[in-house]
Amino acid sequence: MSKSLQAIRGMNDILPEQTPLWRYFEGTVARLLDNYGYKQIRMPIVEFTELFKRSIGEVTDIVEKEMYTFEDRNGDSLTLRPEGTAACVRAVLEHGLTGAGQPQKLWYIGPMFRHERPQKGRYRQFHQIGLEVFNIDGPDIDAELIVLTWRLWGLLGIRDAVKLELNSLGTSESRGRYKVALVEYLSAHLHKLDEDSQRRLKTNPLRVLDTKNADTQAVLVNAPKMADYLDDESRIHFEGLKARLDAAGIPFLINTKLVRGLDYYSKTVFEWVTDKLGAQGTVCAGGRYDGLVEQMGGKPTTGVGFAMGIERLILLLETLEKVPEEISRQVDVYLCAFGEAAELAALALSEKVRDQLPNLRLQVNAGAGSFKSQFKKADKSGALYALILGDDELAQQVIGFKPLRGQGEQQNIAFDALAAHLATCVVQG
Repeated sequence: MSKSLQAIRGMNDILPEQTPLWRYFEGTVARLLDNYGYKQIRMPIVEFTELFKRSIGEVTDIVEKEMYTFEDRNGDSLTLRPEGTAACVRAVLEHGLTGAGQPQKLWYIGPMFRHERPQKGRYRQFHQIGLEVFNIDGPDIDAELIVLTWRLWGLLGIRDAVKLELNSLGTSESRGRYKVALVEYLSAHLHKLDEDSQRRLKTNPLRVLDTKNADTQAVLVNAPKMADYLDDESRIHFEGLKARLDAAGIPFLINTKLVRGLDYYSKTVFEWVTDKLGAQGTVCAGGRYDGLVEQMGGKPTTGVGFAMGIERLILLLETLEKVPEEISRQVDVYLCAFGEAAELAALALSEKVRDQLPNLRLQVNAGAGSFKSQFKKADKSGALYALILGDDELAQQVIGFKPLRGQGEQQNIAFDALAAHLATCVVQG
């Protein structure tokens, strides 16, 4: 027998019983970003491979190990996007969105792709919401990005489950001086470093700082600190950010080992982390990348942004039981019709009700069926109420109205009074 078809490992279907929570989360974020003045941008999921090599860095784990890269029929090397910032910067440059120093506050949503080991909360196709801001260089915009995420956690009811970690990486010059000191220190303790950290020491030494190896972490206790190598500009910027977070009442921790995994970061870096999801604790992360636009061929342009992992935040909402009860119900009212004449009347009546109540989730039975089978489908739909229309009701121009989730007797409602009755009952229900 042939092998049954199935999804690629680490690339998952999101099933109908899961999508209401996704839509709730995505809608909550979209409304919040509208309120803060961010505009949505949509980029392709496939880009030229060179884009990510130039932006992320050729010696990063993403570029070296994790990208889905292939040649198309023209012989061009293409890559499924592993993150959104590089693609957003490419779009901004290509379409001249930041010309003459024009500020841009953008956001995007969609799938990203990395060939990692699939595990709980981490997949090979995963989804992110990202924000990118260009041509605003002060700590006030860094603070705004953090403040709006803090507001989002409040809207979702998860503030108590996340904490903010901050660091500053300084400018490329100050970071370069720090790298020299860090490499000198770690080279003197080379035999105590794990194999992966020894490799990173030669290619991307800052990534040694966020190793999970306990022996290497012990070596790092006495390692040089980035804060001691910050230039004055970066130090003033970081102090300004911290002052704004204090003014907004947002608690934070300074994590001197926070470096992020991409080469383009400078000055501010931050992560929102949780201890409720095991090892996959980061749910939102980002920072400044003031040199990236210039690095990719544009004029000097400041930039700052973040991305949040939708799968991890969905998992956190489920783990904390913060899923609103009403979003699991996709139907408010289920209309059962018996006989051809009643079915025709039900179609016309339901459309009139929808005209009057455009937000009502009204499902009309399809496929006919007995009284018992239709009521079974009504109950399974999760509807609050069932409407019953048969020959007797049709003759009297009324429809049966029966509560399905609680107390209340069945009653008959006149056709022309149905919409008003449903408006009252569904709101109260």
